[in-house]
Amino acid sequence: MVIGAGLSGLTAATVLREAGADVLLIEAGAGIGGRIRAHRDPETNAPLADLGPTWVWPKYQPVARKWIERLQLQTFQQFNDGDAVIEGYGPGPIRQPLPGQDGMVRIVGGPTAFVDAMYQRLDPSRIRRSAPVAGIAPDGPRQIAVRLASGDVVRAGQVVLCIPLRVAAETLDMPWAPPALLDVMKRTPTWMSSHAKAVAIYDRPFWREHGLSGRIASRTGPLVEAHDHSGPDGAPAAIFGFVGLPTDQRQNDPETLRQAILAQLVRCFGPAAAAPKALVVQDWSTDRHIATDLDISGPAHHPDVGPEVLRQSFLDGRVRFAVSETSEISPGLIEGALAAGERAARDMIDAQI
Repeated sequence: MVIGAGLSGLTAATVLREAGADVLLIEAGAGIGGRIRAHRDPETNAPLADLGPTWVWPKYQPVARKWIERLQLQTFQQFNDGDAVIEGYGPGPIRQPLPGQDGMVRIVGGPTAFVDAMYQRLDPSRIRRSAPVAGIAPDGPRQIAVRLASGDVVRAGQVVLCIPLRVAAETLDMPWAPPALLDVMKRTPTWMSSHAKAVAIYDRPFWREHGLSGRIASRTGPLVEAHDHSGPDGAPAAIFGFVGLPTDQRQNDPETLRQAILAQLVRCFGPAAAAPKALVVQDWSTDRHIATDLDISGPAHHPDVGPEVLRQSFLDGRVRFAVSETSEISPGLIEGALAAGERAARDMIDAQI
């Protein structure tokens, strides 16, 4: 059983199934993908913009590069030609070029291409959605009993837990878990769980016509950072940015936030920015399957590589953790999710329990 259908869970399930295992994938939410989510065309369902992670660095991320090749995904360079707009360093917006990151690329179709490709390799009848887990306990010498919030109990020979560590520590009954493990889980932030991302979709990338890269670096906000988010040929055309306001300010008056975002886009890119086809704000702090009170109340920072206890097995090798934050490489990122899911699956296959 794999608990959690984010990228790490999908990776673990894919590797296990290809090795011949009978895999049941359980997801608390109604959809799969975890922190990978897209805004989709209401008519065609095609992904238009990423609401979660956007970039990979295959040049420096060997696991991501391997899975991109294995799933036959295509990549393209992040658009960065022209000037950025800098706010808060003078009386008004300033134009100047900003360097891009070496090796930064985007995936055609967005990171949901990972999710969709792995889903195609799984048995849809063995994916159970809207089924949050309430507890995990041993059930005899060879089985694990997984109790769902509905009261149902599902049994498995092995379990891979691929949900955020803080969510697991706060919501799951795990009486077998050592105090040191629970302490580490509570201290491990879930990357991007307290953030909000805004995406404005337009008919065309008009900023490029004016020699602008689509980037914003701002001290005034509400977007503290923004980037061109258009497709590989400039369509669909979009700008995305990270909202710099605290959680309570974002949620208390969402319409005022939307108007402030539009006003900032007009300041930076001109009047054509005033009427996007869609303006979507994804506030991850509102998703209780991802963000906990600890994530929301504490400072947001990228998780470091956690202690080895996160990569150990428990209950005689039958339970493992494999969310991205447990990875020894790029914890919290797409690379970390792929690596963590694959590692846990390979360890189970090698153990041949």
